[in-house]
Amino acid sequence: MTPFTPASITDSLHRLPLFSGIPPHELAPLLPGVREFKVRAHEMLFQKGDSLRGIHVLVSGQAKLFMTTAQGTEKLLTMVKPGQAFGEAVVFLDRPCPVSAEATQDSTFLIVAKDVLLTMMDRNPVFARQMLASISMRLHELMSDMETCTLMNSLQRVVSYLSQQVPESEGPACEIRLDTSKQMLASRLNLAPETFSRALHHLAEGGVIEVSGRTIRVLDTQRLKTFQA
Repeated sequence: MTPFTPASITDSLHRLPLFSGIPPHELAPLLPGVREFKVRAHEMLFQKGDSLRGIHVLVSGQAKLFMTTAQGTEKLLTMVKPGQAFGEAVVFLDRPCPVSAEATQDSTFLIVAKDVLLTMMDRNPVFARQMLASISMRLHELMSDMETCTLMNSLQRVVSYLSQQVPESEGPACEIRLDTSKQMLASRLNLAPETFSRALHHLAEGGVIEVSGRTIRVLDTQRLKTFQA
């Protein structure tokens, strides 16, 4: 872990969604329980079975949460982007972590200790609601993933994922830049890499998308959302 200053930590916290709307002076009670640390790409943050003493908040970089099967296959659960927190539910339940976390890029994190979080939630209703919203969003994402993996075929999963990446303000066409490799994204959708590639090829043959590396150009966003095999 690296040294930090109260000013730098307060500034980092204030720019994160979880702490937005809270005046800097009200963040002061958190500072004794906050630590900043930097990791290199591919460094582990924690492993399944570890006990977490606080939530992790990604300031910069990227990380992934995943599980490993008995056969050693990695199942990607989610990619963590700057501003996102993770580990909230595990910390408050005082249970071993059910997943592992690894930095996929050189990254900077904040760890906010459980005791100062609980104190902050008791004193600040705005923060308590934002913490509840963060946990609720994680539950919503989990239910959405369950629906995708149990009720949709491979093509429907890819169409659903790409449709979710289309910005609401975009016109009839747009470009999507994948934030991870196609192999990792296939794991996220519970698909074999070759199955994921076939689905992209099928959409390209249908004139719905064009694929160039990690860039996917959606030629017709409405057709994508209603595309059928």
